[in-house]
Amino acid sequence: MAPIRLVVLISGSGSNLQAIIDACERGEINGHIAAVISNKADAYGLERAKQAGIATKVLSHKDFDSREAYDAQLMNVIDSFMPNLVVLAGFMRILTPSLVQKYVGKMLNIHPSLLPKYQGLNTHQRAIDAKDDVHGVSVHFVTEELDGGPVILQAQIPVLKDDTAETLAKRVHEQEHIIYPLVVKWFSEQRLTMEADYAVLDEKQLPAHGAHYPQ
Repeated sequence: MAPIRLVVLISGSGSNLQAIIDACERGEINGHIAAVISNKADAYGLERAKQAGIATKVLSHKDFDSREAYDAQLMNVIDSFMPNLVVLAGFMRILTPSLVQKYVGKMLNIHPSLLPKYQGLNTHQRAIDAKDDVHGVSVHFVTEELDGGPVILQAQIPVLKDDTAETLAKRVHEQEHIIYPLVVKWFSEQRLTMEADYAVLDEKQLPAHGAHYPQ
């Protein structure tokens, strides 16, 4: 099967981007990253991309007077790289419905909670405040509902008595760097699709919370 082309959207350090770059270089993902796009010129992920010889593009939201105008131009930039899959890796923007619909079933996001718990921000502190025993991370298809698309894969970690939001985040990041490249690998092997409001892996509908890593 033909290798896929990825476009990765970032706003920050790009640690998940790096995990996907490494997986591509190891040959685990049947494809390559065609471009990395950031809404922030100082995002360190741009430097990671340049070091890997990947094209970069900065499209600042501050240059546009509306979310719709920004996303319209963002779609043009994405399409110029002809991707099979768009990967959100810490892209701190709420997307407009028109953009989401354009890439439905071909856009992934990673969120630091066990969805549907804790959509939005400050997930680690919210898990601690709720006295949860377990916390984790989810990879999901993107839909118009914020952090609400079909979950593909989750990894769980225990919440320890002395955890802070920072220590919890560090352990969640370790799991992120494992499961995000794995999901991209599944997509690159044509094993993963989105049907209606659920994810399908190896022609089997995944449960609402997705598969669990390790399976």
